Amino acid sequence: MKLLYEKYGIKEEDLFSADLQLVPAIQPREIGIDRSMIGAYGHDDRICAYTAVTALIDAKNLKRSACVLLLDREEIGSDGNTGAKSYFWMNGIMRIARLLSLEEPWESTLLAVERSNMLSGDVAAAINPTFQDAHDTENAPQLGYGIVLTKYTGRGGKAGTSDASAEFVAKVRKVLNRASVNWQTGILGEVDRGGGGTVAKFFAEKGMDVLDAGPALLGMHSPFEIASKADIYETYRAYKAFLEMLNNA
Repeated sequence: MKLLYEKYGIKEEDLFSADLQLVPAIQPREIGIDRSMIGAYGHDDRICAYTAVTALIDAKNLKRSACVLLLDREEIGSDGNTGAKSYFWMNGIMRIARLLSLEEPWESTLLAVERSNMLSGDVAAAINPTFQDAHDTENAPQLGYGIVLTKYTGRGGKAGTSDASAEFVAKVRKVLNRASVNWQTGILGEVDRGGGGTVAKFFAEKGMDVLDAGPALLGMHSPFEIASKADIYETYRAYKAFLEMLNNA
């Protein structure tokens, strides 16, 4: 405690209200003989946040409203006032509606959400050669094959998730194909062995069209996750194409 106070001015009482985490002190590094991969702690999900924000900054000639929403607490159920279950982002839209002097600001917010399209940026579980039996090998994504489109997630099949509509998946396919983006499909592991959720269902239940899309990872949730450089770049290109082409359609 003396060292903490001398170095950082932290007293024992401060620890009561602190939000501290112990994380691996590992710097990101290039992986592979051809340096085609990046290994790091916390790819899930900073890797999607980085590509999404960069895509929004670089997007050109947007005619409609577009945004990137970064959320906290996804791994613990998206609870709290900074998670996807919170109404903080809808309150922001309602404030804009009020500034525009729209009648019935809350109703206008609900209609805006219902008419919106969304890519839920989240990583997928790439087939791991060391643990192939944990995957559905015929449907598992692979490193180096582009961004992964995941129509449904959940556990034990599709329980506890949203399921993107066939029409919206086709719309996203068309956008990515027009932009010559490399993409693949995937699921989160073998039924009843793998599985997991994303924030997609919390937006879909409000009437929004949502599809999970992000790069594949080896060693997801491990201290050293591995992603393909090519997949990261294709994810950026996919998000940018989605923002530009769907926005101007």
